Amino acid sequence: MESRIQLDLVEPNSYKAMFALEKYLQQSDLKKTHKELIKIRASQINGCAFCIDMHTKEAIENGETPQRIFLLNAWRETNLFTKEERTLLEITEEITLIHKKGLTTETYEKALTVFDQNYLSQIIMAIITINAWNRIAISTNKPIEN
Repeated sequence: MESRIQLDLVEPNSYKAMFALEKYLQQSDLKKTHKELIKIRASQINGCAFCIDMHTKEAIENGETPQRIFLLNAWRETNLFTKEERTLLEITEEITLIHKKGLTTETYEKALTVFDQNYLSQIIMAIITINAWNRIAISTNKPIEN
């Protein structure tokens, strides 16, 4: 993979802005499991190797099982995910694939039966944030650390 600029080194203030979003998410009510499922699933969809590597490791450190991570891209085909998690993953996919239909009314209304407005707002911000991180890592060929 070709070497490209690294925004954190060339434009450190750009990373400070992104870390402000991360700080907000760290202080949110989002469960760790939910945060990691969002991060991994969006990164899978976007093909962001750097973020998949980072967030699968973090998820395992936080108690996520390798089996659920291995099957995350086929979550609809398993019974390993709760109703909450399935709704969260559906929201993640629709927002990440915004160019298709975006967050559909059906999914949005289902989400409001599972989550309150504040928690849903935090989910949406987590999805937006990881999608931004994916775009940074992919466009700059962010190297994976061994």
